[in-house]
Amino acid sequence: MARPSKRTTLREVAEATGLSTAAVSYALRGTHVSKETEERVRRAAAELGYEADPIARALAGGRTSMVGVLAGDLQDLWQQQLMAAIGRELLAGDRYALILDAGGDPQRELALAKQLHDQRVDGLLVSPVDPSAAGWAKIAEAVPVVSVGDSLRRARTAGEVLFDNRAGIDAVLEYLVRLGHRRVTVLTPTGPSTPDRPADVYVREAAGRLGIAAEVLPCAQELGEATAVARRVLGGAAPTAVFCFSDSIAYGVYAAAAEASLTVGRDVSVVGFDDHPVSRVLTPPLTTLDWGLAGIAKEAARLAVAAIEGRRVRRKRMLCEPRLSERGSAVRV
Repeated sequence: MARPSKRTTLREVAEATGLSTAAVSYALRGTHVSKETEERVRRAAAELGYEADPIARALAGGRTSMVGVLAGDLQDLWQQQLMAAIGRELLAGDRYALILDAGGDPQRELALAKQLHDQRVDGLLVSPVDPSAAGWAKIAEAVPVVSVGDSLRRARTAGEVLFDNRAGIDAVLEYLVRLGHRRVTVLTPTGPSTPDRPADVYVREAAGRLGIAAEVLPCAQELGEATAVARRVLGGAAPTAVFCFSDSIAYGVYAAAAEASLTVGRDVSVVGFDDHPVSRVLTPPLTTLDWGLAGIAKEAARLAVAAIEGRRVRRKRMLCEPRLSERGSAVRV
């Protein structure tokens, strides 16, 4: 097996040019030397095949150009789409996303956040599983943190791109009430370890105000698990409508309905929460909420980069308003 070639060092470039390593370092960064010296050093570096060691550069400059992007659960297809969009926004500014998946586990989420900090990321973007966890305060003191989705209530963040869940839940439940629905099952990805997430609290408040029965059940976002939960929901005293806190969960309801020879949009109404592109090509297309994913990704990346560069921004908190996309999956009863 061929041995890997040895990396050309800064000292070798210095020896080839007759300069000190400090002068070579300055020349490669384009500072503190004449244009002629800069060009001579860059020419020698190119001839010798010199490439800056990214780890050494990070230690010297205090930055790695890496931004940690911590997803709450990448089984959620919309979250996959969001994390990819954030990565593209960061890349457009010559920064690189290191994307990790908490898998819906709040303890794993904090452990991964600490690991990203230990790997010297310049900043951290997080879609929190448990936004109320006390551990976020310490992490936000160590690295600039931008929260996407829910506010980190115990941490001093560098920025927040929040979803107006109250407005979204009101829009969906009021829409279902206008269609005559009074028994609604709400499927949420929230687990037993994080029972007080804002959206779950809001749905109970809104149901009480509207005078409808709303049963809130935990449901994983993986298709097979979501289908199993939906199968139980539709197999008992079935509600007239199922409201899913992600479109990925709604796909499980479609699958379970098909198994039971039920037709979505006729025998049961289904509403999603995040307008994934797949939702538009279902039969019938899924009624859901559009949060403006492109704008969320752009704003989250902007806040993260501003915090990393130490720039002041006029607005550190953005509240995303949803738009209800009415399609064929919810009908009057």
